[in-house]
Amino acid sequence: MEHGDLPGVSRKRASRQAVFLNLPYDAQFERLCFAYICAVASFGLIPRATLEIPGTRRLDRILELIEECPFSLHDLSRVQLSPPVPRLPRFNMPFELGLAVVWQRRSRNKHLWYVFETRRYRVERSLSDLAGTDIYIHGGTIQGVIAQVSNAFIREKRKPTFPEMLTVYRTLRAALPSILAKSGSSTVFEGARAFRDVCLSAADIASDLIRQP
Repeated sequence: MEHGDLPGVSRKRASRQAVFLNLPYDAQFERLCFAYICAVASFGLIPRATLEIPGTRRLDRILELIEECPFSLHDLSRVQLSPPVPRLPRFNMPFELGLAVVWQRRSRNKHLWYVFETRRYRVERSLSDLAGTDIYIHGGTIQGVIAQVSNAFIREKRKPTFPEMLTVYRTLRAALPSILAKSGSSTVFEGARAFRDVCLSAADIASDLIRQP
């Protein structure tokens, strides 16, 4: 999603509002992905993700994308063994979290990263280097994701209420079939166009439903 695709948002402003979403891309996580998108949009912020990145020189683009975003949200709830043989853990999410941590240090704290999980204490066992870091536990629910993203962005100027954010989510879900049909996609994970259209729709819904500060 190019910044220029965002109606009424300048490139400079979009850069200040961008949030890198480091999330699992699977069917079971899709509803939580929408919850993250809607929660971020409710704060007047702009979701970005590796779904926007083509296959070539992917790592370079991931680094560039993280560096373009003042915030990043990292969900580690899928750091587990995959069902197919050979059963392997999924390292993409912790790897991209590591990139964000390094960028925060190199940029002298111009980037803020937040870690989310389904279960309490699991991060302490799977990634003990994060000991002492606040982990936002969402319990694998829509309401949990919305509440925990709200906790992470408590200092933002726009302060949507929990019911407002939940309404943004429900409105987006109701509109989802028509949104995806326009891009010829069946899920938000099918590529840049589907992800962009869902994010733009979430931003429009949030703008209509949530009072500006």
